[in-house]
Amino acid sequence: MKTKQDIVVVGGGPCGSYSAYTAAKLGAEVVVCEEHEKIGAPNHCAGHLNISSLKRLGIQIPRDAVENEIKGAVFYSPSGKEFVLRCRNPVTYVVDRELFDKHIFDLAVKAGVQYRFKSRVKSLLFDSGYAKGVALKGKELVEADVVIDAEGCSSAILKKMDLEGLKASMMVRGIQAEVDGLETAEEDMVEVYLGNNVAPGFFAWIIPRKDGTAKVGLATSTGNPHQYLQRFMKKHPVASKKLKKSITTNINLHPIPLAGPIPKTYSNGFLVVGDAASQVKPTTGGGVIFGLTCANVAGEVAYEAVKNNNFSETFLSSYQHQWRRLVGFDLAAMLQMRRILNSLSDSKTDKIIDLCNRLGVDDVLEKFGDIDFQGRSLIPMIKYPGTLAVISYFLYSWLTSTTKR
Repeated sequence: MKTKQDIVVVGGGPCGSYSAYTAAKLGAEVVVCEEHEKIGAPNHCAGHLNISSLKRLGIQIPRDAVENEIKGAVFYSPSGKEFVLRCRNPVTYVVDRELFDKHIFDLAVKAGVQYRFKSRVKSLLFDSGYAKGVALKGKELVEADVVIDAEGCSSAILKKMDLEGLKASMMVRGIQAEVDGLETAEEDMVEVYLGNNVAPGFFAWIIPRKDGTAKVGLATSTGNPHQYLQRFMKKHPVASKKLKKSITTNINLHPIPLAGPIPKTYSNGFLVVGDAASQVKPTTGGGVIFGLTCANVAGEVAYEAVKNNNFSETFLSSYQHQWRRLVGFDLAAMLQMRRILNSLSDSKTDKIIDLCNRLGVDDVLEKFGDIDFQGRSLIPMIKYPGTLAVISYFLYSWLTSTTKR
């Protein structure tokens, strides 16, 4: 069996659906091939999203998808020191990722996008060096002029285009538990736990909901994430007290790419977006906002290719130029931050938390900080002595650690 579309999208996550939505509302015929039987499952994300970035994208989340509104964060250093960053108004939403993904799906369907569930893509179709659709598991072929790869971290389709995939050396393994019975946590504050004994190569988190439940997780570059999570929940001197009466209701594992975007995100008849392109913040592992930003560009460029009947990589290269202009600087800056963070000893992390408290960095972060566009946020903050001192020590710690190797 064979069908023909203008554009086929591999993967029905938010990035796949949003790229499909963008192209379809402009006038393209789009089909999304999703390997699972429904949207939003399995859930691979904490669903902690910046309110201002959602507004910038023009996305209005349904109220029933918002589980909490967050005003700030409490950072715990390896030795237990606290740094509190609290804003006057909510800055992030905690969202139900299944309902959020369904909302983007609904937008796409209303724009005319077709969905094929339980449709696993096993290979690409080629004609004269151009991607020309996909072959599904079974014998069905879906021909298309443009393939948008939004398959996530598996990179199976990406490899068939001979594009450089995700760097395993900069991948962390994330794990998140749904828990009932969180105690003594502030309802409108997320908690971030630092330290090589807690989560080497990343951090642990507690994200509360208004109903007393929470999302508790971490990611690690080494070891068994299950064991780290159990130790965090049962033995961490701070977290264990808040979770001592909690009951774990669900656990999900997921890889998180932290190496920054892959070098090339386009080819003849082919674009790649989201986690598959590693368009993920290397500092926090968040991929939704930047992924949606890039997916919007991908949808526009794919439509323009169809409109102009030009599917060459030269024409499609405008996708990479555009998304790099929007988020490239911040991703590059955050990659350097991640490398520095990974080089810090626990004692130096403690020192940085101490400096942040003593020098009043929280006031500057509240005024200029942006959890998504972290690179450009640094520019206005440098003129403040307190943040300049912290950044200087941050860089000094990295330089001294690298020269000792």
